[in-house]
Amino acid sequence: MRILVVGGGGREHALVWKLAQSPLAERIYCAPGNAGIARQAQCVPIRPTEIEALAEFAERERIDLTVVGPEAPLIAGIVDLFEARGLRIFGPSADPARIEGSKSFAKRLMKAANIPTAAYQECSSLEQARAYLAEFYDRQPVDPRIVIKADGIAAGKGVVVAENRAQAEEAVTRCMGDRVFGVAGSTTVIEECLVGEECSIMAITDGETIVPLVPSQDHKRVGEGDTGPNTGGMGAYSPVPVVPPDTADLAMERIVRPAVEAIRDLGIPYRGVLYAGIIVTADGPKCIEFNCRLGDPETQVVLPLLQSDLVPLLLGVSNCCLESVEVRWSTGAAAAVVAAAGGYPGDYAQGDVISGLDENAESANTFVFHAGTKFRNDDVVTAGGRVLSVTGIGPDLQTALERAYRGIAPIHFQGMHYRKDIGARALRK
Repeated sequence: MRILVVGGGGREHALVWKLAQSPLAERIYCAPGNAGIARQAQCVPIRPTEIEALAEFAERERIDLTVVGPEAPLIAGIVDLFEARGLRIFGPSADPARIEGSKSFAKRLMKAANIPTAAYQECSSLEQARAYLAEFYDRQPVDPRIVIKADGIAAGKGVVVAENRAQAEEAVTRCMGDRVFGVAGSTTVIEECLVGEECSIMAITDGETIVPLVPSQDHKRVGEGDTGPNTGGMGAYSPVPVVPPDTADLAMERIVRPAVEAIRDLGIPYRGVLYAGIIVTADGPKCIEFNCRLGDPETQVVLPLLQSDLVPLLLGVSNCCLESVEVRWSTGAAAAVVAAAGGYPGDYAQGDVISGLDENAESANTFVFHAGTKFRNDDVVTAGGRVLSVTGIGPDLQTALERAYRGIAPIHFQGMHYRKDIGARALRK
């Protein structure tokens, strides 16, 4: 098979890495790819949002299967375009992809499907948001935490957890007044701040059969101890002690399956990855948000634990025969540590030479997945905020973390920073 992967981050490098292990994969392309992906796939200079150009490429190169990594092309309708041209593609069409493209759509769907989630208010103007915050805080004896979410996609950074009234008012002003998230901030969702430990529950579905992936936990805040602003993700690990099998099953039955069924009832089956960001509260798992694609950096710990071939799993979705696909998982653990550019998640430098990217950073149990990298002559240089991630696998989480940190130690570039406490909460448990 000739396979095209759309995207150029760490998630896409992990996808290429896993697909390359399949005897069914004759040739792999990646658009646009990165310096690491170029070792295992032919990189194509087409951006993920250039969906017409991607469709033309897939037709010209007789691509048998296209796998979409990021959310933007899914929300833009790449699946609809490819299917209209008779091209096989993995991912949800534009209508159900709104479950990530619009926080308000997702919350309304959760309410209609009785999915446990936080109480919320949808605001379509800055004046409405300010009025709601004033009413909310005037009823409280002390300022509680509250969550402000930009309605559209914002590269994982459109969520602010406000500690008090002043921070909440600043957050809605920046989102809806200053438009720091662009059109994503034209509407906001303001919701109660749930208390508990978060986890990523991802599943692959053909609209009927649902295959859960192993739970994982992302680390969103840039600083150790979960401090500082949100990022696209600074590290992840799997499995997650706070989500034992019975809790994962409960999340599937109360959150993921009702969402798939609710979307199906709207008229267009959900086919692809459905990612539920959950929080385990005293009342059980509740849904924070949905995404329409694999998580990043969660993919970098989930796919290394998948023992079976990924290609039949993806084909099972596109052929609507997922129930017949065998899926096997490792009983071990995986952990990923993200190396970010100086200044990230704010303004960051690019073009710095990366050293230590050799066999000393990789072994049978350690993998370097590139994200924001590119070639400059013979050097690999930084080309993004999250530059790369190092994944370690082992029989237990302690070993996996030790291998990940050992793997990242020889890697260096100007301004490089990474969290030293990935998985610390799980180890304490």
